Amino acid sequence: MKHVVMGPLLKFIGRPTTRGAEHIPPSGGALIVSNHLAVADSFYMPLQIRRRVTFLAKQEYFTTPGIKGKLMKFFFSSAGQVPVDRTSGSAAQAAIDTAKRLLGMGALVGIYPEGTRSPDGRLYRGKTGAARMAIESNVPIIPVVMVGTDEVNPIGSRMWRRGYVQTIFGPPVKIDDIDLTTNSRAAERLVTNRIMKALQDLSGQQYVDLYAAKVKSVMDKTGKDADTVVAELEAASAHRPTELDEVPDAK
Repeated sequence: MKHVVMGPLLKFIGRPTTRGAEHIPPSGGALIVSNHLAVADSFYMPLQIRRRVTFLAKQEYFTTPGIKGKLMKFFFSSAGQVPVDRTSGSAAQAAIDTAKRLLGMGALVGIYPEGTRSPDGRLYRGKTGAARMAIESNVPIIPVVMVGTDEVNPIGSRMWRRGYVQTIFGPPVKIDDIDLTTNSRAAERLVTNRIMKALQDLSGQQYVDLYAAKVKSVMDKTGKDADTVVAELEAASAHRPTELDEVPDAK
């Protein structure tokens, strides 16, 4: 359905190309971890591989009333997304449980470790949920980066623009040398940093060791741009203790 319903329009707008699709396992569960530049990421990446990729999407995309809501539900369903309630106190666990169920069924599950779109095109600190999903499900972690989706689908713009979208898959993230049996939080953080390093190596993006959601929250409250907010937050946290064992290069 993704090729019949959405393919022609997406191909016309983004003229997509792909590299490294051979790293996608032909069968069985796998976690696809991606950088996140635009909403368009969730449509172009699945378009480039034969297997269906399931993303966990906000429940609101499927429950909005009226014609707009029906169109949104059709649009996101066609892209292989499933609704997850992110408003409850147990939202994070619910998302993890849903992903584990899908992975156990042999599905490809797509997730954005940054947790939200980058506010400025840089790569931000990863959340540990993706690592937890992969560890508990014992599935390979396949990194992929999207290039050009932020130009085709700029943040804040309702209109998409013609451009060039590239999808680049990398080899599975190596984690078999990490002790996953003790100190689960430390293991999850170490696996997460391996994931972010793999994404940085594929994309060449500058890495920021801050959560994108925090940066965007401060931007919304203060009206300051991302560069200013990042500089202020980095200065404020310069001497905080860190649990990171491996950090991608902050180029």
